[in-house]
Amino acid sequence: MQVTILVSFLFLVSYSTAAVLEHQLVWRESRMIQMIRNGEYPAYLEYRDRMASHTSNLATVVQSATDYVYYEYMGNITVGTPNQDFIVVLDTGSANLLIPGTNCTQYCEKKRLFNEKDSTTYVSTNKPWQIKYASGDAYGVLGIDTVKIGGSGEPQLAIPKSYLGVADTVGSDFKWSPKEGVFGLAFTALAVDNITPPLINAINQGLLDQPIFTTWFGQRGAPGTSASGAFTYGALDKTHCGPVIGYAPLTNARHFQFQASGFSLASYSSPTTYEVITDTATSFLCGPQAEIDNLAKAAGATWDPTNQVFNIPCNAEAGPIKLKINGFNYVIRANNYILQIDTNSCLFAAIPQSYAGFGPAWILGGPFMRQYCNVHDIGQKRVGFALALQ
Repeated sequence: MQVTILVSFLFLVSYSTAAVLEHQLVWRESRMIQMIRNGEYPAYLEYRDRMASHTSNLATVVQSATDYVYYEYMGNITVGTPNQDFIVVLDTGSANLLIPGTNCTQYCEKKRLFNEKDSTTYVSTNKPWQIKYASGDAYGVLGIDTVKIGGSGEPQLAIPKSYLGVADTVGSDFKWSPKEGVFGLAFTALAVDNITPPLINAINQGLLDQPIFTTWFGQRGAPGTSASGAFTYGALDKTHCGPVIGYAPLTNARHFQFQASGFSLASYSSPTTYEVITDTATSFLCGPQAEIDNLAKAAGATWDPTNQVFNIPCNAEAGPIKLKINGFNYVIRANNYILQIDTNSCLFAAIPQSYAGFGPAWILGGPFMRQYCNVHDIGQKRVGFALALQ
């Protein structure tokens, strides 16, 4: 299947047996923004709430529900020998590789499907898996095969003997999304069935020059364009990112989770220290209700109960959101947290999330990650931040 809106270019630099790979990304407007513009988002929220209360009879491990209406950045991978190509969400908030198999029919129309019979390196474990997403359950069988970061015909980073979830059923979001899978980049501790994620597998095999990867998200261009961002595996990205300002030690090596404090905007300031994560698959800032309400008010944004978002004048003269991470000061400028919906409509890119003292209170998504490159240092279990060179 040809997907004409997606283009990806890579370069691979070898260092004896290790390598550095720059994987350029494709940006697309999040489905959430599209649904708000088209008046479809309230119906989706109702559907999502129904699915969140749904329980399955499958006796398998289920991870926390994830809502993929927020993602914006995708990359190309191949699986198997010879290569079978797939477009995937590159997600630091999850740890499993999922692609649809030939048994997947519902929501898999017009998708490329992984045919394990066509791969000479595929090994089935015959072990079922299940993941619960906001768009519905996904489940299938765990397999082992060669996974390559990058598309066919391009330099690739090959990761032999990697676990992948071959899906018989996927969430409904596959129907309207260009994606054909999810590539989890978090730690083994977060993975369903405790499998080793492909990137951790690459590090364990010594395939990368350094056990790190750097994310750079550029400013939004035309949807479907390449060079909207890049993941650099095995090295710092010195092309798109300035010097590292500082590192934060991980407080929980499941996600890339650390502590941040002093969230403020204009006259509002919070003294509280929170557990936070960065997430490449979330296009908003997500935080505690009271904090988001106060930041929105300080920015001049107003709550829209129908779409459950904050509207803000597109020309609002709002200052930067400030925060502190491990003693260093960081800012998120208004051009990164004011999102244009149409000619005269903009959103304040922060939404409240439920928080009851379990897990991270904040998700620093697109607005923060466009402002700062993130250096995910898996070896030393820390995250570094460098100003993105826009």
